[in-house]
Amino acid sequence: MRHCFRLSIACVLLQSLSLFVPVIALGAPVAASPPPDLPDRGERPVVGLVLSGGGAKGLAHVGVLRVLEEVQVPVDMVVGTSAGAAVGALYAQGLSVEEIEDRLLEVDWVSSFQDTPGRTYEPVHRKEEGWRFPIRPGLGVGLDGFRVGRGLISGQNLGFILNGLTQETALVRNFDQLPIPFRAVATDLETGEQVVLSDGNLAEAIRASMSIPGVYAPVSLDGRLLVDGGVANNLPVSVAREMGADVVIVVDISEKPGEEQSLDQAFSVVRQLTTLMTRRSVEEQLASLDSDDVLIKPELSELSSADFFEAPLLMELGATAAREQAGALNRLAVDDEPWRDVKALRTERSFRPGVISDVVIRQDSRLADRFLRDRIRQQLGEPLDVQQLEEDLNRIYGLGYYETVSYSLAPGEHGTVLEILVREKSWGPNYLSFGLGYEENFESDTRFNVAASLRMTELNRLGGEWQTGLQLGTQPWVRTDWFQPLDYGYRRFLVAGAEYKQDQYSVFDSNGDRTAEVDLTSRQVDLALGSELGANAEIRASLKRGYASVDDRVGNSDAGGDRIQQGSWNLRYVYDSLDDPFLPENGAFAGLRGRFERPGLGADSDFDQAVLRLASAGNRGDWVVSGEFFASVVTRGQAGLENNILLGGFRRLSAYGQGEISGQDAVLGSVVGYHKFGGPIVPFFLGTGVEAGNAWEDIGDAGWDDVLMSGTVFAGMDTVIGPVQAAVAYNNDDRWGIYLNVGYSLRQLFD
Repeated sequence: MRHCFRLSIACVLLQSLSLFVPVIALGAPVAASPPPDLPDRGERPVVGLVLSGGGAKGLAHVGVLRVLEEVQVPVDMVVGTSAGAAVGALYAQGLSVEEIEDRLLEVDWVSSFQDTPGRTYEPVHRKEEGWRFPIRPGLGVGLDGFRVGRGLISGQNLGFILNGLTQETALVRNFDQLPIPFRAVATDLETGEQVVLSDGNLAEAIRASMSIPGVYAPVSLDGRLLVDGGVANNLPVSVAREMGADVVIVVDISEKPGEEQSLDQAFSVVRQLTTLMTRRSVEEQLASLDSDDVLIKPELSELSSADFFEAPLLMELGATAAREQAGALNRLAVDDEPWRDVKALRTERSFRPGVISDVVIRQDSRLADRFLRDRIRQQLGEPLDVQQLEEDLNRIYGLGYYETVSYSLAPGEHGTVLEILVREKSWGPNYLSFGLGYEENFESDTRFNVAASLRMTELNRLGGEWQTGLQLGTQPWVRTDWFQPLDYGYRRFLVAGAEYKQDQYSVFDSNGDRTAEVDLTSRQVDLALGSELGANAEIRASLKRGYASVDDRVGNSDAGGDRIQQGSWNLRYVYDSLDDPFLPENGAFAGLRGRFERPGLGADSDFDQAVLRLASAGNRGDWVVSGEFFASVVTRGQAGLENNILLGGFRRLSAYGQGEISGQDAVLGSVVGYHKFGGPIVPFFLGTGVEAGNAWEDIGDAGWDDVLMSGTVFAGMDTVIGPVQAAVAYNNDDRWGIYLNVGYSLRQLFD
């Protein structure tokens, strides 16, 4: 959910810039493309199919293909731009129209406008950063100042989608060797010239052809940066002519300029400008058509280039427009026997991948090749496991070092070579992230914090990192630590850090009235040795040394002001597969921590403490249910006031004030259910929850009669800074509470 803001911008840009054309592109020269060797066609003309770009409107091309199959019109070559390149490539592979429809309807187009494969694929230490620094705007910093990427979206997920769509022809390197010869049209970003792609990796060629400037990052091919082909030639009739087409079937889904009454908003004005510039090249291509050519123009004026959820309607509108040209298409149709020969040629599959004979890493990173190879589980001598490979690449991407992580296949001497292609972030290797947290109960407490983090990565060949985080507000906090992997696979690591934090909480009497405010300050240094346990879990053993102080700010709490020396060794296990730290819809969390405070390590106290947190979430459609259980128990000795567990506040017995419930032992359970509304651009939710628990000086004093209950009704929306929620809470002491909560969780019960 953290990417809704980026997704909303992407969708707006799709509608206004899907055919963005800089003036330099107008009249740009056309790159030459050698004509394909075509099979004997007898007396019939060479038919070229030309498919224009237009974002989601490109799904109308599929409907046109359906009619061409019904009428039995053989297509000898396909040329496409942007969305037309994607649909055209599927047809050129020899897929049936039914297969093309099924694949395109199954695609999660929303994910193509997101880079991250999801929090699930991040390592545990990276997930922990997300609790306090969820805002990752793709902002780097160096000695030369701030840096940003070359596009709002790198295209990581789009690359996986296109690999899946073109999997049957993954070994093809010459597009003339496809069942139907194919060309994709892109634009050289430096010169504005048209680039006709006739060889290479088919998925990468499509990706280049549909790289909308400013939305998707350019694709680097053969030393050139390539962007959307619509910039130079959105209706590439001329390319089909150069390939040898006698007759062209042209499907034009480009937009027409709007009327004056529709130009009443800034985005509509920008959209009009880009359409006007694009339209000139389209009109030039249309002017080259003659009476033997067929022009199909679906009526799509009520739909936009971002209407991916209207796929069935778009396909049907394309079919309708093609049927309106049935007379012209019938002149190009063939009888049943030649049609069977055409279909037989298309179904030949001479490029099926064999077993993987080698894995080659192609990267521009400072890290060793083994850093990547050790994360790829594909076995040599075995067929490619696409699902496993994509999981591995997602986890490599989740490390946060790379702009794109993709793969391709190439024929090798003893089988198929798997090439892992990684491109380092152009704005790295030092990254900024941010967080904001605000909590208001309109009665006894207001908390507001802003946080920022600088993460310096790739500090050595093993992937060392140095991160410093700073939080300002009602809970000041500073931490700096060095994360050093001890092997190439991150399986073992060392963490050395130092931390300062200050918190304040209220002290309440038995009637729930606040009697004092207390400051709790702690400073510590720590050293931990850890190991990853699978993809979503880790275990750490650590030593911590520092001191804490507890001081009254207002009132009298009997808190002492002397330094309290602390020294402990700790064990911690974490499993975290939640898809979101604040509003999870799937996944689970299990954390178990043991703290062993010892005088021999410099501590004033001598006690053992065990902390357990369990959480799980699931969804069915737009309904989401999550549950959480927390328990902290001092199993030996006395922990002291500075180690008390504080309950109360939002989602921590919400109808009680923050810190109103406190003790060295505590138990808390909650169940929350909510319903999602709206789309991916403006997601909002409405739900309810119930919480139960309490805190005691000794868990042995706990009883069922002590359990405190709190129920909440809440509503909010997910934003780039985290959830914005308003809630009303009621407890079994007949008390009410009202909350406004913005951003990340201000207080974690497990860290």
